[in-house]
Amino acid sequence: MKSGRLLFLCVVLALVTGCGGGGGGGSSSSSAPTGSSTPALTLPNGPTLPPVVGNNVLTVTVDGSECSPATLAQWPNKPCVSVTICDPANTYCQTVNDILLDTGDYGLRIFQQTLPAGLLTALSQNQVQVGSLPVYECIEYGDGSAVWGPVQRANVVLTASEQALNVPIHLIGSSAGNPSQVCAGNPTFSSPAAALYNGSLGLGFFVQDCGPVCASSNNNRVYYTCSGTSCTGAAVPLASQVQNPVAHLPVDKNGICLMFPSVPSGGTPLVSGYLVLGIGTQSNNGPSGVVAYGADQNGNFTTVFNNITYPAFLDSGSNGFFFPDSQVQTCDGGWFCPPSTLTLSATTTASAGSPSAVVQFQIANFNTLINSSNNVFSNIGASQPGLFDWGLPFFLGRNVYIGLEGTASGLGAGPYWAY
Repeated sequence: MKSGRLLFLCVVLALVTGCGGGGGGGSSSSSAPTGSSTPALTLPNGPTLPPVVGNNVLTVTVDGSECSPATLAQWPNKPCVSVTICDPANTYCQTVNDILLDTGDYGLRIFQQTLPAGLLTALSQNQVQVGSLPVYECIEYGDGSAVWGPVQRANVVLTASEQALNVPIHLIGSSAGNPSQVCAGNPTFSSPAAALYNGSLGLGFFVQDCGPVCASSNNNRVYYTCSGTSCTGAAVPLASQVQNPVAHLPVDKNGICLMFPSVPSGGTPLVSGYLVLGIGTQSNNGPSGVVAYGADQNGNFTTVFNNITYPAFLDSGSNGFFFPDSQVQTCDGGWFCPPSTLTLSATTTASAGSPSAVVQFQIANFNTLINSSNNVFSNIGASQPGLFDWGLPFFLGRNVYIGLEGTASGLGAGPYWAY
């Protein structure tokens, strides 16, 4: 019997206020492992994608080869990539798989246990400091969990020709621990085994993971300086905050596109897709057949559901649809478990008030799906008050573009989503 981790990983920061609290725990059932007979919605991409090649393309697998096999039964809808991390001098490098691709976060976060001793030593010699004190970071996620560790400079290699050089990254699970207990999640993950991933790659549309708030206030609850066992809040300059590596690429630095095929209503064991760097910068990333929806300074647009308007966002790091609906039956763990598959609709609108579009989506019985042999589903979700999180199921069957703040493409000025 499998259990499904309820994961709502949009990062909670002073700058990004769109996230709320998430649920935790798994879900189990004695239901027979049968699939839904309700047809899947018609989406732009079919069940297979044409090959996408280029020096700006990474493979993304959802519960596939880029993910750790040990997590498959516990983490449905987990999008994974591999990333190479080097010290700024390129003396030591390590390629790490099982990196969660998270468009609700910004920057690379990697567990120190995944890196060899030589690279760890080299990174420690490139410690980000404020004054003479080392900078640490606490990231709290919408599902209640948190990660802690130092901020150090590294080269982040996405492809051989797409490298973000000498950028601050977050080294989590640090042996320095959390001495003042300033970072208190439920839980605070200290190892890949506990977190069920080796790290995360945040490729949302902000350049820094916190921004001006953390540059101007010591009381930002994100960045700290530590001396011995004492840690205190610290304002950290923008250039020293954890950086979205896409913003520092040599060419394809105005955004990304995620491409996934559709999946059947009963799910599928795994899905392979593409992360294409840049928007309209090469022949393989020109946007076609999509509309851009601008986001506000908090990283939100709006969604109207059941005649109520909610702040909303697209987040590949959330493994379901998370939205308020007290009328739908739930299972243990908070997942939706309606007796039959529901076809629902909501209206998404850019933060400026236009354009708008009606989006149809489905919610099926989570217990029935998760106890099948499949891991990837387009129709799972859970109740989440006060917001609308279009998680990984939204990306399945679509090409979704994410335009970075301060950049432009044929779709307009970032920040925006386009689909």
